Amino acid sequence: MTFEQIIADIKKKIYYPVYFLHGEEPYFIDQISDLIEETVLTDMEKEFNQIVVYGRDTTAGLIIDVARRFPMMSNYQVVIVKEAQDLDKLEDLQYYLEKPLKSTILVIAYKYKKIDQRKSFAKLVDKTGVLFESARLYDNKVPAWITEQIRSRGYNISPQACQMLSEYLGNDLSRIMNEMEKLVINLPAGSTIDGAIIEKNIGISKDYNIFELQNALGKKDVLKANRIINYFAANPKVNPAVVVITVLFNFFIKVMIYHQLADRSKNNVASILGVNQFFVRDFEDAAQNYSFRKLRAVIAILREYDLRIKGVNNASADEGELLKEMVFRILH
Repeated sequence: MTFEQIIADIKKKIYYPVYFLHGEEPYFIDQISDLIEETVLTDMEKEFNQIVVYGRDTTAGLIIDVARRFPMMSNYQVVIVKEAQDLDKLEDLQYYLEKPLKSTILVIAYKYKKIDQRKSFAKLVDKTGVLFESARLYDNKVPAWITEQIRSRGYNISPQACQMLSEYLGNDLSRIMNEMEKLVINLPAGSTIDGAIIEKNIGISKDYNIFELQNALGKKDVLKANRIINYFAANPKVNPAVVVITVLFNFFIKVMIYHQLADRSKNNVASILGVNQFFVRDFEDAAQNYSFRKLRAVIAILREYDLRIKGVNNASADEGELLKEMVFRILH
């Protein structure tokens, strides 16, 4: 089942005896677990019928004992095991999974890693309840996810603002959601979030950010690129060098891919590169300004400075000076 299907069923009061939630992305696991914890039982029912335990503080045997109890003055008992990845002998829960009570909703939140779905434990969960793998979103999927989350709350967001959030916050979905809540809390419904709103509410400069540096380099706008990189050098905590290099590396790799495309229609470029069609022009401009040979040199420069910033072949230069030097070499 997908995340959306699971959430929809819970809201319709369609429940399953077991929810085993596992995977590298904690956000979706928390959303499902929290929704069950908050909505299945009334406040009065929760007093006797809702139990929350943590993997490191319990055992599989105790969980089975609790899960086999019948609810008091309620149709359901809810048992939630948080941080189940810390539970010793998780596979012992298999004895309960073979015949779970229909009146118990057992939620097992197993975060940051996944189980082997080929083993009998996973097959039992899949047979008797919900086995959900919470996979991390690839970086190129995050902007579309941000846009959808914003729209679902009755707002819009410009492509540039969405890209700013994505580049600044990465693929940490919980952090993205927290920042989005800050954005919309004081905005009238139907508002469009732009760079100025993000700068005011989150603190990401609409003029001095990695996205603007990427554009300046792509267009070979020397003045703008130097102005931004000087700002970065003066604010290293806001613009970590490792993040800057990673974003630029991904951008120039995509420009190399663009160079090799036979079909350069907007739809095809956007699909192949995994970007919004709005940004296709940026890759067109960069491809005109950087030959394939130059791009290979740029990639080598980025790799060199990634190592130097991490201390390889670098005796004394600080991150700011290295970034300035790196940008100069990319542009010339």
